[in-house]
Amino acid sequence: MDQQVLTAVVIVVAVALIIGAVWLLLRRRRTTELRERFGPEYDRVVQSKQSTIEAERELQDRQRRVEAFALKPLRPEDADAFSASWRRVQGRFVDDPRTAVVEADYLIEDVMRARGYPVEDSQRRLDDLSVDHAQVVHDYRAGREIVVRHERGDATTEDLRQAMVHFRSLFDELVAAHRRSARRAS
Repeated sequence: MDQQVLTAVVIVVAVALIIGAVWLLLRRRRTTELRERFGPEYDRVVQSKQSTIEAERELQDRQRRVEAFALKPLRPEDADAFSASWRRVQGRFVDDPRTAVVEADYLIEDVMRARGYPVEDSQRRLDDLSVDHAQVVHDYRAGREIVVRHERGDATTEDLRQAMVHFRSLFDELVAAHRRSARRAS
């Protein structure tokens, strides 16, 4: 092997190693960014898919889909109206927990619709929420599971109370926390 061939082989191997290192670095950075953005939802999706690459592709698809939505802040009067509705639903829980939980679920759907989220598909709704509300989508998912059990007649009053607690965390994220930030901006 002459010197030129050996030099060419060394250069090709070095370039391949550099490309491989850059690819690994970019992949690691993407994984870190997705973990930070999606929190516990990242782990849930990774467990539900056949590979981490497939899970990360799904999470990136969610991000692109939600970025295409025309999400908007609630007007202060809308936030106040939704909060008043929540208080009525919550007050109704004592006398009729089964109806109150269903109404709370519908109210969250109404808030999402007012913010610009599509709400027709309940699974897609959860996926969409995970993009900007990763820390509470787990609660909403748990609340929705209780509602489904309730519809089958398999939920206790304590389960329904827990669903209200779960729903409240998302409601606060969508309305109350949003309203506080709007007040600070004005």
